Amino acid sequence: MSLDRLNGPALSLYRMVVGLLFLCHGLSSLLGVLGGNRGTGHAVPAGQWPGWWAALIQAVCGALVLVGLLTRPAALLASGSMAYAYFTVHQPEGLLPIRNGGEPAVLFCWAFVLIAVLGPGSWALDAVLRRSRTATAGPRPAPRSSVPA
Repeated sequence: MSLDRLNGPALSLYRMVVGLLFLCHGLSSLLGVLGGNRGTGHAVPAGQWPGWWAALIQAVCGALVLVGLLTRPAALLASGSMAYAYFTVHQPEGLLPIRNGGEPAVLFCWAFVLIAVLGPGSWALDAVLRRSRTATAGPRPAPRSSVPA
């Protein structure tokens, strides 16, 4: 039995878990739910730079990645936001993520890079939309030869 046939579903499950965790991370800061921003029980004040905007990116990109819609651009934006968070918030506190509390930012950053590169997997709205576009488009005409007959 080849495990290669599990690649699409495994990638999809990975994407869904990472997206759900990122969505929850964003909602905690936006709405003060699930422990709130950094465990305070409170939301970040609306419009506050950069916290509220970061939380908005986390919630929107997390939801898009979770369902597999616009997955690659959403994952790329999420990855960039986590790189920004690491270098502006955590790295000034120390070089290593284990010392500066930046492990979640680094893990999210690289998880989203992987998703952006490998795509959403087989269980994604992107895949459903791609299949429906191909089905409605019908067969493509054969390319015309430029060589005279």
